[in-house]
Amino acid sequence: MSTGPSLIRILAVDDHPMLLEGIASLVASQSDMELVAEASTGREALEQFREHRPDLTLMDLQMPDMDGVEAMVAICGEFPDARIIVLTTYKGDVKVLRALKAGARAFLLKGLLRKELLETIRAVQAGQKRIPPEVAAELADHAIDDALTTREIDVLRLIAGGNTNKLIADQLSITEETVKGYVKNILSKLGASDRTHAVTIALKRGFIDL
Repeated sequence: MSTGPSLIRILAVDDHPMLLEGIASLVASQSDMELVAEASTGREALEQFREHRPDLTLMDLQMPDMDGVEAMVAICGEFPDARIIVLTTYKGDVKVLRALKAGARAFLLKGLLRKELLETIRAVQAGQKRIPPEVAAELADHAIDDALTTREIDVLRLIAGGNTNKLIADQLSITEETVKGYVKNILSKLGASDRTHAVTIALKRGFIDL
């Protein structure tokens, strides 16, 4: 099929077939867009991008094999002009920041796909950036927070797995006292009242996944 110069060529990346079908249906109804490829993992996304060089990519964040942020880093590393719209169910500020740093031009909450997808595609193709108000508010709320260190995130993951301080110390080859210090820092930085509360906040903000 020949593509006219005005068509926006799109790559859609998501591991849910129903969502890809919905995107395909919306795009097919537009005279200025064409879905040129689909992928269900980050690794496939990179391969499809290399093959098709789309004008615009719709990228899910949470996928098996290679997640959306890793795929974006890989794609933008090879193709700095790539235009990527992140599709997410998720408003956590940490994931959003990672995606922005990786090269995202816009964010689209999956619940608003039918209502806002086509307008967002055209806006990004025209060079604009789009962040939904809910996502922008989440970013603003935590803009001056102290970031967790890599080791603190390691400790949090192990806390989320139900490990005691002793088990965490054993797994990370550090002392129990050091673990206690990390836990104290984590509670302080997240404004959490206890370990369970810290895990809840960390999941909501995107520091860790279960």
